[in-house]
Amino acid sequence: MKYADRMGKLGTETAFEVLARARELEAQGRSIVHLQIGEPDFDTPPNVVEAAIAALRRGETHYTPSAGIMPLRQAIAEFVSKDRGLKAAAENVVVTPGGKPVLFYAIFACVDPGDEVIHPNPGFPIYESVIELVGATPVPIPLRESNEFRLDVKELATLITPKTRMIIINSPQNPTGSVLTKDDLEAIAKLAVKHDLWVLSDEIYSRILYEGTHHSIATFPGMAERTIVLDGFSKTYAMTGWRLGYGVMEPKLAQHVARLGTNNHSCTASLVQFAGLEALTGPQDSVDRMLAEFRRRRDVIVDGLNKIPGFRCLKPHGAFYVFPNIQGTGLKSKELATNLLEKGGVAALSGTAFGKHGEGYLRFSYANSVEQIQIALGRISELVASVPR
Repeated sequence: MKYADRMGKLGTETAFEVLARARELEAQGRSIVHLQIGEPDFDTPPNVVEAAIAALRRGETHYTPSAGIMPLRQAIAEFVSKDRGLKAAAENVVVTPGGKPVLFYAIFACVDPGDEVIHPNPGFPIYESVIELVGATPVPIPLRESNEFRLDVKELATLITPKTRMIIINSPQNPTGSVLTKDDLEAIAKLAVKHDLWVLSDEIYSRILYEGTHHSIATFPGMAERTIVLDGFSKTYAMTGWRLGYGVMEPKLAQHVARLGTNNHSCTASLVQFAGLEALTGPQDSVDRMLAEFRRRRDVIVDGLNKIPGFRCLKPHGAFYVFPNIQGTGLKSKELATNLLEKGGVAALSGTAFGKHGEGYLRFSYANSVEQIQIALGRISELVASVPR
């Protein structure tokens, strides 16, 4: 049977492939430390779980509007207005089953075949995948260690052409943990306004920030009408399996995105939306505790990696990933990641899983206990020591 040519343009997430292989090794009796998957290892807060159970019991098991239930959309609008100073109403909000649909729908609604979309590299691999799927051209902007993995705004300006339609930014960033400064965002905003560009601002890690204040590019002059803010509940409230995200955008685009949702997924599960409403409006102490624990783990893994010969690791400012430079080991990224899993019992991702500019780096997720991180550090050190130089 023949398959559509477009399937050849569709990428994947290596993290899930590495997870599958790690599970195979565990089934064989191997001990594996999981530092590959971008998923908080905490339970969803009990009040959120109870809200979902209560919704089920009162019969919240039916279709909802494609854009989401009004109480949740209003709560999201109030949250972003208070948290980021972004003036928003329910008409600006579309609720989706996870954050990825916002990415898909925004690109489908705003980008035509032949357009160019600038995206971070190394960066979340689904950006490039969706850009290519719609027939547009992905234009990578390198994120360099010398600039703390923040994009260089002067370099960004050189990549903009008459075909450029959209810029994608991600702060705090996956896989590097970098955070764009307020000055960075202001300069990007001026470029977007000057060239009449859309900006897709992936802010899924906005509340996993270790110092300073999160700034959204949507709050800068001229940006509210051209920015799509992507956010969700997976990372902040340990709700990855619940599949609940949202986009904040200008009302006309919100209507287009909701219509794409109608055609694709109909609506987000009703009980999940009520759980999200409780997460956003209920106690936030679980978020504070999780952030404090992530900060503790960050310090442990950064200090430990910097003691391993051949490794050099910056301290991330947000998210829960480290992106160490491993060039001193003499190994390519994929080779070292494979050896760590197959021989060392540590599941990690090659930097090249996030684009060609990730060569020479690995990504470790520290969404695991300090005890497991310390075991991983010992195994990494032992394996690297066995590599001939």
